[in-house]
Amino acid sequence: MTVVACLKWVTPRADDDDRFAGISAADQSALEFALQSAQPGEDVVAVCAGPVGAERALRDAVACGVTRAVRIDLDPRASSSAVASAIASVVTEARLVWCGDYSLDRGTGSMPGFLAARLGIGQALGLIDVTIAHDAMTVVRRLDGARREIVRVSGPAVLSVEGSTARLRRASLRGVLAADTATIDVVTGPSSVVDTVDEKPFRPRARALAAPAGASALDRVRSLTDAGSVTARSETVVLDPPAAAARIVSTLREWGYLG
Repeated sequence: MTVVACLKWVTPRADDDDRFAGISAADQSALEFALQSAQPGEDVVAVCAGPVGAERALRDAVACGVTRAVRIDLDPRASSSAVASAIASVVTEARLVWCGDYSLDRGTGSMPGFLAARLGIGQALGLIDVTIAHDAMTVVRRLDGARREIVRVSGPAVLSVEGSTARLRRASLRGVLAADTATIDVVTGPSSVVDTVDEKPFRPRARALAAPAGASALDRVRSLTDAGSVTARSETVVLDPPAAAARIVSTLREWGYLG
């Protein structure tokens, strides 16, 4: 089994000048958690789908302690689904796959979800806190409306983290020197993977709210802003699996995710 860190190499300039390219802070956090969560004797693999210039990020990862680096030679215009399929083909034995929840180009953020589906393992996305234990991890997910969800992760899973969750360790001089001559495995990605569909970040549909009630304008403003009410910050619910599933669907519909 291995622990994988997925890195996205982004060149923000139109001329593809690698001097201005790099990975996001979220990807750096993902790399740090991959190094922290690896068990003794377990390989840590850094994977990046991109051009030759992306090997600079992989060598930086090797300098920090990664045991293997893989670059997938893939068209930069490939869709998130195609990138996930290409990565899944080289990380089939992964126990944990760490990803950043956003890239420097502020893409859709959908690749970790696609990757979990391709690998057939669990997923915990949008993490803002991670506590690593010997037998399992406790993570906190960011939800809409300032909500939070605490999840226990004990099996194979894809996890995406925010950039503020961890700070990447500083590579040693010995590691930097060794990384310059380290072998980067290059895998040819599938051809004809460019997706012409215009992918956009997901946004939940708008919620339908009743008209404000009140005899005066002030009363209607209070009704709109919900001023004076006490809002529950958290709720603990213990339900059987069928009832829990129904509760989740009902809540998603209330939040606007389902029609």
